[in-house]
Amino acid sequence: MVEIINVDSDTDFFAQLDDDGGPVTLVNTFVVPEGKYDQMVEAWRLDSEVMKAAKGFISAQLYRGIHGSRVVTNVAVWESAEDLRNAINSEGFIAVLSKYPEGTVAYPHLLRRVAVPGVCTSTS
Repeated sequence: MVEIINVDSDTDFFAQLDDDGGPVTLVNTFVVPEGKYDQMVEAWRLDSEVMKAAKGFISAQLYRGIHGSRVVTNVAVWESAEDLRNAINSEGFIAVLSKYPEGTVAYPHLLRRVAVPGVCTSTS
C-alpha cells in the first residue's frame, strides 16, 4: 500500500481534487523501498491502465531518478481535477493500490501551467 504525504502541508492533495478550474497536471513523486523498483513500476503500469481508460485522462509519463536514486515521478495530465478524482475513487484504481510495494511513499500534487513572458505559455 502507498502512504500519501502532502508536498505542501497547507494544501491537502485530496482537497485539490475539488477544484473546478479546468485542466490539471498531477505530479506524483514516489520514494520506492530499496530493491522494489520493478514491483513499483509494475504496480504503476496497472494503475495507469485504469487511469488511461478513465474519462478526462490526457497523458502520463514516468521518470526515474538517476545515480541510484529511489525516486520515481509520474506526471499525468487530466482534463479536470474532477475527472482525476473520479478515477482515483474508482473500484479499479482502489484495487490496484495494494500492488504497490509496502513502504512506498507518494507525494502527489496538482498543478497548472503558468505563462512566463518570453519563456513559456500557459496553453498547450
